[in-house]
Amino acid sequence: MNRMGGTPHGQQAPVRLNTAKVHVPLTAVLAAWAGRRFVASGWWLIRHPLAVVAALVFLAMWWVTLTRGPLPALALSSVVTVVLLAWRRLHPTSFTTVLACRARGMWLATTCYRYMWQPAMVTTGLAVRVDGTQYVPRLVCVRSTGTVDVVRVRMLPGQTLTDWAANAPRLAQTFGAIDCRVRSVPNRVQDLALWFLSCDPLTDPVPPFAPQISCDGLDLTALPVAMGEDGQVCQLRLLGAHLLVVGATGAGKGSVIWSLVAALAPGIRDGLVQVWAVDPKGGMELAPGQALFTRFVYGDPDGGALYELDFAHVLEDAVFVMRRRQAALRGLTRLHTPTRAEPLIVVVIDELASLTAYVIDRDAKKRITAALSLLLSQGRAVGVSVVGAVQDPRKDVVSMRDLFPTRILLRVTEPEHVALTLGQGARDRGARADLIDEGAPGVAYIGQDGMAEPIRVRFTHVTDSHIAALTQRYAPVPPIAVAGTPVVDPVQDVAS
Repeated sequence: MNRMGGTPHGQQAPVRLNTAKVHVPLTAVLAAWAGRRFVASGWWLIRHPLAVVAALVFLAMWWVTLTRGPLPALALSSVVTVVLLAWRRLHPTSFTTVLACRARGMWLATTCYRYMWQPAMVTTGLAVRVDGTQYVPRLVCVRSTGTVDVVRVRMLPGQTLTDWAANAPRLAQTFGAIDCRVRSVPNRVQDLALWFLSCDPLTDPVPPFAPQISCDGLDLTALPVAMGEDGQVCQLRLLGAHLLVVGATGAGKGSVIWSLVAALAPGIRDGLVQVWAVDPKGGMELAPGQALFTRFVYGDPDGGALYELDFAHVLEDAVFVMRRRQAALRGLTRLHTPTRAEPLIVVVIDELASLTAYVIDRDAKKRITAALSLLLSQGRAVGVSVVGAVQDPRKDVVSMRDLFPTRILLRVTEPEHVALTLGQGARDRGARADLIDEGAPGVAYIGQDGMAEPIRVRFTHVTDSHIAALTQRYAPVPPIAVAGTPVVDPVQDVAS
């Protein structure tokens, strides 16, 4: 029998460890604290050059005022004011990005976000208390565009973007914002960006942008088509991409299509872009701009033949161009460069479901599905892009939905359409397309492969008068044929 307090048979007594106590002098503690503060201050000065410049200017003006009176200081302040006004007038974009956004962000960081940061983290449950010590996520910096305050945050260990997205409505209410969107920061897995919408610039219709042409010609990787909620112009990539536009009736699918056509207009005039328009709704939507289209097919029921075959013929012609370009570019390049002889072909389909789900003739439906699948899987690298609009994004309506790398989601009737179009979790991250106001057509969320979160924009409102001006100014005369395809008058192209 073991004795009271003894060690049980077969077990070893626990080893007692005596940890040595290290006595650190108070001077060393103070020196370490001062060193950390000095390094942190130096890093802050490096990250905030505008604050350093402003402080130096203020000190210089103060010293000049003390030594030589107020006149030199007034002259210096006048020069600085004139330089800033000239900068704002001549280069407003760089002025806003370099100076205005940072200055406004520093002011808001001091007066709003840093002041309420600790109580906001506690009340939303994002702060953590361990052994009596409270750990709060770090506020790194604040930038403001006037409509959106971008707050960059360093998360605590163990936190994820989903944890912050679940608290986005509480954060918006805490800081008095209309909405809060949680976005990841590229190459910074520990950081995230909180977009606080202070005012919504997307409530009013956006007028069409003037087509932008640089010295190198039309940039097909950055077409200005919409206004972002941060007040900046949103640019969309079309070269090497396919676009799927999803939206309910009256949501603004026509605004997306005509915004793209308007941005492409200089390239259409110069022969670098050809638009092959397919309008299964009898040409009701795209007919006003038919002078801009190289091919225009709307299915004439009076043509004597099954008009669904007209759609199949156009798509099969695009497949023929794709095959020929693949043979020519094999081993030379991985992305087609548009030229007048080999332009970018944009196949615009106004109602995709009319070609994939609502076609009655079995042979026509089979040919359309096969051609469209080939274009979506292989066409974008050789300069054949597809822009398709549809109301219902379900798989039984658009079976090749996943082949569109860029997706534009307008107002929809069901919350499930958000996940079907933009991916799982998109609605939790702020893409609430089912809540878009019916009186705001053209408001949409854009999601792209490789982009973690969708962005909210409003596409331009292109009226019939704008379309008439586009056709008068940018219509190609005469139409330029693509090698291997027939030259067809777009007005008469109602049958193959």
